[in-house]
Amino acid sequence: MPTNVVHVIDDDADVRQSLAFLLTAAGFTVRVHESAVAFLTVLPEATQGCVITDIRMPQMNGLELQRRLGELKAGLPVIVMTGHGDVPMAVEAMKAGAVDFIEKPFDDEVLLSAVRAALAHRARESARDARTLEIQARIKRLSEREREVLERLVVGKANKVIAFELGISPRTVEVYRANVMTKMQADSLSELVRMALVEDRLS
Repeated sequence: MPTNVVHVIDDDADVRQSLAFLLTAAGFTVRVHESAVAFLTVLPEATQGCVITDIRMPQMNGLELQRRLGELKAGLPVIVMTGHGDVPMAVEAMKAGAVDFIEKPFDDEVLLSAVRAALAHRARESARDARTLEIQARIKRLSEREREVLERLVVGKANKVIAFELGISPRTVEVYRANVMTKMQADSLSELVRMALVEDRLS
């Protein structure tokens, strides 16, 4: 599925058609859904892009959809469309993780700008996720002793201190340190620390 796909969710067929025309003309791939429930049924295939949803819909409103997507960790940026009286609901949706809300009636360029920002946000998240997985894979390739050295390096311990704690010589620590830097593909200690911090956030 293309990364620039926009999922439009609205129970009003005219709104769906209008938004689909606007977004397609701007170069986006569009998928339309008549309700939040209908969208959730195809969510396993909706792994890319972003969501534009009306806030007021039968069965499940946009706020409930946003909460559900958060529970499912869908990772899709959500833009909510709202009428004037629904702004408090839109604010609540943003607190729940929506990236933006647009008040009707809106200018076409306002909507397109919001979609571009949402897709850029998604691209950054995807790149970060890929980077995180790669760091985890590198750490898994370390031997037990190399991980012990890594854990001590990233908290600022000197080679002599590490050698004492592990009962090995400082020269051996230097060898392990070099191996760790190579396997982690780190050019500096600061880069190694940043990688370890990513791992700590996930463990």
